[in-house]
Amino acid sequence: MDTCELCTSLGGEVLWQDAFCRVVLVDDADYPGFCRVILQEHVKEMSDLSAVQQSRLMRVVFATEAAVRQVLKPDKINLASLGNLTPHLHWHVIPRFVDDRHFPQPIWAAAQRAARPQAQLNLIASVLKSALAQKL
Repeated sequence: MDTCELCTSLGGEVLWQDAFCRVVLVDDADYPGFCRVILQEHVKEMSDLSAVQQSRLMRVVFATEAAVRQVLKPDKINLASLGNLTPHLHWHVIPRFVDDRHFPQPIWAAAQRAARPQAQLNLIASVLKSALAQKL
């Protein structure tokens, strides 16, 4: 689709991909390690996938969660598949820390506190690539 942001761009720095989906690191200084698992094909809903495809996509989501947990050791992981603004099947894998800007609220809510110092996204990307390669 010409108008779909996730069809026309990668959606972040690619950490891992195959012909079915990709894992990208979102450029968000407030949430270092925030990843998206994005289906390569333009599909809107999980129920539009076959059972095999659903399982395959969730395996990548869970591997991404495990890699983020291993690398960043967050207090909590948030998994979300919304798609209201971008109706292209993708999952958010968001590491949460009790001192992040929005905790305990969702990252899309009003900020609860000032931003933390910026993390080194390049270093995080490199380590997450290695961790994902081991899990996928």
